[in-house]
Amino acid sequence: MGDVVYDLREVRRARYAVAAVFAVHGAVTGTFATRVPWIQDHASLSPGQLGFALAFTAFGAACSMPLAGRIGHRFGSRTALRGLIALWTLALVLPSLAPNLLTLCLAMFTYGASAGMADVAMNALGIEIERLLDKSIISSLHGMWSTGALVGSAGGTLAAHLGADARVHFALAAATLTVLGVLACRWVLDLQPAEDEEPPPRFALPPKSALLIGAVGFCAVFAEGASLDWSAVYLRHQLDTSAGLAAACTTGFMLTMALARLVGDVVVNRFGAVRTVRAGGGFAVLGGLLIVVAGHPAVAMAGFALLGLGIAVVVPLCFAAAGHSGPNPSQAIAGVATITYTAGLIAPSLIGGVAQATSLVVSFGLVTALACGLMAFAGVLRTGGRKDRAEVGPPAAAVPEPRP
Repeated sequence: MGDVVYDLREVRRARYAVAAVFAVHGAVTGTFATRVPWIQDHASLSPGQLGFALAFTAFGAACSMPLAGRIGHRFGSRTALRGLIALWTLALVLPSLAPNLLTLCLAMFTYGASAGMADVAMNALGIEIERLLDKSIISSLHGMWSTGALVGSAGGTLAAHLGADARVHFALAAATLTVLGVLACRWVLDLQPAEDEEPPPRFALPPKSALLIGAVGFCAVFAEGASLDWSAVYLRHQLDTSAGLAAACTTGFMLTMALARLVGDVVVNRFGAVRTVRAGGGFAVLGGLLIVVAGHPAVAMAGFALLGLGIAVVVPLCFAAAGHSGPNPSQAIAGVATITYTAGLIAPSLIGGVAQATSLVVSFGLVTALACGLMAFAGVLRTGGRKDRAEVGPPAAAVPEPRP
């Protein structure tokens, strides 16, 4: 096995290509989210049935994520990412075709499985590029995902406003995003395993390091899922605002997260992952407290903005720490992603259950308490092959990427 040194221009081009793939991945999610009401009506589902079907998204992702590493080992990073991102974009069409609960559950399982595999593959490749550049880029990559989600949701909102059939809308969106995703993959690095490297297992429990890192990600994703699904409800019913102002709060939360992720690498490279997450945890706790004590919509909206700012870079840094924590980045990333997907699944329903038994104020008290975990356990992100420069001093030269 020889060492191949990549040209810096090639690595930078690969960075922008992976960023484009992240944006495409996010655009699929944003496109789908805007047409859920159409899908519910088309399949004639009650709210409970819809929630049951949507849960299959996370179930499919959790089942498929460990396979991403094996696919990358078999075909190489470029071919694997090209195939998985195309599978994900094309899977967008399936939910719109489902006429009933059973077929929608199957569609959402496939949709989630393809999302999870593409998610692991693009994060693993992004972390390899981060290692070669020897600086944090993962936050901006996730910022591109958020940007893509906003663009996709804007297009979906327009389609819904025009009364477009979601089957036509999704088919056009899937075709466009597939072309963009496949083209972007032309310029990603084509990492190949060594000839004597054993393929990763098809299924394996996450390593212990991934469990600890995933616990930090769980706290952040729980707060994100709760805020996305319940911020508008909080303003509308808890503070008696207009529907437009309530919706603006959710949009503001998403924009805050997107902007924070796009500039987050500057902060991480200056202060390090651990300090960044601890400071973010402080902002998140402050935001949560403002939400809990808010007697005016402006205070609650400021709280949600601070909460979004505080948690924005946590999940990207968890993926980065997992990818640097051992010899098999894909397996570790898959473990962290599974935990965070689980948080995203249970957060909205748990918030609703607590609110039903008590109030939404108590629910966001729980979110605030979990945000404290970001400050308490941020130290586990000091794991990995690429040292945190802001915490351990100047870096050594970047290690060349080995190829057979």
